[in-house]
Amino acid sequence: MNRLLVTGSAGLIGSEVVSFFAQRNWEVIGIDNNMRADFFGSAGDTQWNAKRLEELYPNYTHHVIDIRNRAEVGDFLQKVKPDAIVHAAAQPSHDLAASRPFDDFDVNAVGTLNLLEGLRRVSTNVPFVHMSTNKVYGDAPNSLNLTEHEKRWDYTDEEYYNGIKESFTIDQSKHSIFGASKVAGDVMVQEYGRYFNMPTCCLRGGCLTGPNHSGVELHGFLSYLIKCNLIEREYTIFGYKGKQVRDNIHSFDVARFIEEFLMNPRVGEVYNLGGGRSNSVSILEAFDLISEISGKPMKYKYSEQNRSGDHICYISDLSKMKDHYPNWNITKDLRTTFQEIHDSWVLRMPS
Repeated sequence: MNRLLVTGSAGLIGSEVVSFFAQRNWEVIGIDNNMRADFFGSAGDTQWNAKRLEELYPNYTHHVIDIRNRAEVGDFLQKVKPDAIVHAAAQPSHDLAASRPFDDFDVNAVGTLNLLEGLRRVSTNVPFVHMSTNKVYGDAPNSLNLTEHEKRWDYTDEEYYNGIKESFTIDQSKHSIFGASKVAGDVMVQEYGRYFNMPTCCLRGGCLTGPNHSGVELHGFLSYLIKCNLIEREYTIFGYKGKQVRDNIHSFDVARFIEEFLMNPRVGEVYNLGGGRSNSVSILEAFDLISEISGKPMKYKYSEQNRSGDHICYISDLSKMKDHYPNWNITKDLRTTFQEIHDSWVLRMPS
């Protein structure tokens, strides 16, 4: 049996990866200290998810470990000696990072370095998959020529029709404090690959989503939007006329790509991981789709002030991923993803 270590194992991507590999008879070891509750309060608490995983999978074990604790991380890696690592733990909000910059950097950058160096001291042959973010590109995508449509912004130039490629600049732009800490982790993961010849990759996620997301206003765009619709809470649109676009990828398809990479790892790679054009949606379009599914109108208000460093239009170009791993593709379309998130919130809400 292969042994997989998953950080942030009770979060959206971490828990999906745990389920995916546990169902394929891997021994899965999760570490998660529920920092999401510290960051976002009770609404962000992920203990329900950790408990769910332990009940579902006898081949899963959960450990409360803080990735900022270098000695503890190093000792743990020496003890468990994983065959692969998926690093999904993070401080994920660029709004929150501005008020807690030390915590943000210590989790996103220092925590990543602690894992990389801890792993290197165990083995340089173990694949390391890092959940990075499209925020490493800062707000540079906003400099592209955009066309305004009735309910969305879109790229004007044909060159960007399929989205942003991995060669897009990460320099000379506003990243948010969160984006900067994720750049540090991202570049370090690449460097451990190139410098020490370790099989590493950075997955620069667009909107990663799915039914196991504890979505809150500061992080978890689709999950939070759908929750607001169901409980008839007023949703706030921050700028760009509500026409800002994100490409959404279901956490299951993220786990599927990770499996492909672990089966055939490469050194120091970078991939833009999102739903691509076919799974792209603006906030206004998302309102329409969830209202259609739930039968409830969307209550919202508009703030002229956009979030600092926020993307107006971001679509991931998936061509490099598909070229390197031709067995991988998107399997969950936008409507399926919305429906699953809707159904999950319905189950979690008190009757």
